Amino acid sequence: KNGLLGVFDSIEIPLIPVLSRMERRGIKLDVTLLSEMSEDFAVRLKKMEGNLYELAGCEFNLNSPKQLADVLFNKLGLPTKGIKKTKTGLSTDSSVLEKLSSVHPLPQLILEYRMIYKLKSTYIDTLREQVSSVSGRLHTRFNQTIAATGRLSSSDPNLQNIPIQTEEGRRIRTAFIADKSNVLLSADYSQIELRVLAHMSGDASLIQAFKEGLDIHAKTAREIMGLASNEEISPEIRRIGKTINFGVIYGMGAFRLARELGLPIRVAQSYIDSYFDRYPGVRALFARLESEVTQQGFVTTLFGRKRFVSGLDLSDRDQGFVLRAAINAPIQGTAADLIKMAMIRIDRRLREEEIPASMLLQIHDELVFECPEQHSEAVKKMVRAEMENVVQFLVPLEVDVGVGKNWQEAHS
Repeated sequence: KNGLLGVFDSIEIPLIPVLSRMERRGIKLDVTLLSEMSEDFAVRLKKMEGNLYELAGCEFNLNSPKQLADVLFNKLGLPTKGIKKTKTGLSTDSSVLEKLSSVHPLPQLILEYRMIYKLKSTYIDTLREQVSSVSGRLHTRFNQTIAATGRLSSSDPNLQNIPIQTEEGRRIRTAFIADKSNVLLSADYSQIELRVLAHMSGDASLIQAFKEGLDIHAKTAREIMGLASNEEISPEIRRIGKTINFGVIYGMGAFRLARELGLPIRVAQSYIDSYFDRYPGVRALFARLESEVTQQGFVTTLFGRKRFVSGLDLSDRDQGFVLRAAINAPIQGTAADLIKMAMIRIDRRLREEEIPASMLLQIHDELVFECPEQHSEAVKKMVRAEMENVVQFLVPLEVDVGVGKNWQEAHS
């Protein structure tokens, strides 16, 4: 009835045995390393607790938002202007603590404490307990019907949430290891959603940039800031380009962009306006998607997957959220479909050609494999070819492939 048989027959059903093999194979964990990390994190948390009590001038339950709010706003008298209220009182969520970090050292230390505490409890201590006594490996579950955009999700444990932006998060990845004489291989689509955006929008400037292999974030930064194309730019300026490129895909408005980059709202708005002036094809695509969702109540990926607006949780959500989700869904969903199609192709080759390698994990745009070290070059070549040629787009698809004894080594 909804015209989704194509997606069902060509992507979702063929993917089931692939995911089944991945789940059964599992991945090896260095349990000793995790135990050492657990002890190290426990020592760090204890030290942080002492520092926090000293800064607060009293002891309190660090994991109680109510007690923390009392310390911040009553005992220390930190400003409450613009801070939202919850059922238990004034909010102490991460955005509030980040805002207060400029006026007192305690909020920043609480943020660090929360991060270390979460990593220890959610990953370091829990992962060790989830290793199978039968296989000696960790077996996550991949879910096809959870994420509305078509992405796979991972549960028991969720391996898609390890925060790899932090050094501590990356340390956890070093505990995912290959069997003796084997290596792990990580294959990651490079800027896949921006490439999907270039193809779907048909924007000449964006397509040209990818065809020429330009640094797309540096290009965006130079153009919206009026810098010469040959001018050297700092990592900070490139970060502005990157934030805008990805922000546009996720429907980031001027207020959010201003907060992310620490800029005045009017400057952030001028950057967004300048972006759409530079890439008129993107502006036209977003206008078309907005019109589609308004008229028909759904949007579609390139391969026919639909996202129905009626499925969005609209309680406490504004119309802007609906449009942002609708614009993002075909881009993120097309990228999700692409990697699923690549997984089906790679799995077929592994079995038909009896290649001694196993697909272990899928983390959004990344696939992780395990194979004997002497076969790593051949596996690398095959995986890259299948992922890059899964479809022919107006721009080339690029895959970064790394090899290492552990996941972090393979990924970096």
